[in-house]
Amino acid sequence: MTDQELLARYYDDRQNEWLGILLQRYTLLLFGVCMKYMKNEEEARDCVQQIFLKVITELARYRVEYFKSWIYTIARNYCLMRLRDSHGRQTGLSESMLSGATQYGDEDESGNRHWEKEQLLQWMGQALEELGNEQKRCVTLFYLEKRSYQEIAESTGFTLMQVKSYIQNGKRNLKLLIEKARTAAKKRPT
Repeated sequence: MTDQELLARYYDDRQNEWLGILLQRYTLLLFGVCMKYMKNEEEARDCVQQIFLKVITELARYRVEYFKSWIYTIARNYCLMRLRDSHGRQTGLSESMLSGATQYGDEDESGNRHWEKEQLLQWMGQALEELGNEQKRCVTLFYLEKRSYQEIAESTGFTLMQVKSYIQNGKRNLKLLIEKARTAAKKRPT
């Protein structure tokens, strides 16, 4: 049976056996994608299991037409998000934005750093409010809610290219707005 036939049967009777056949068919592809990103066999196996769970959940909610490209995108996005999370990015917004906050002033290291991070988070919140609605929505869904490009496109109605563009431009604009706020703060008398 083709992927489309298996999906059609699954959507008709919601029997997981059809998904089992599909997932078994693409296990090696998923493992290869996960190895490419994770570079660790055990971690890649864990990712494949998590992707299986995500696929089962998503297929119950959305109708998929081209399973192979869809599952590849799910796998890639999952691995990228996992890598992003494992590198300690709480919001996913440029590490340099957070580390940049601690580059000026080194009086009382711990107290000063805490204040600077609080200030940076405040600037980030203000900058987010200044973004256009589309950029703000996509950036929030991607970085704060950790949704994939595909999930954002499906929930907003934007095309995949629009989502990527809004995120890229939104991130750039956030950085510019934060730098502007930082520069203005440096010029204010204390």
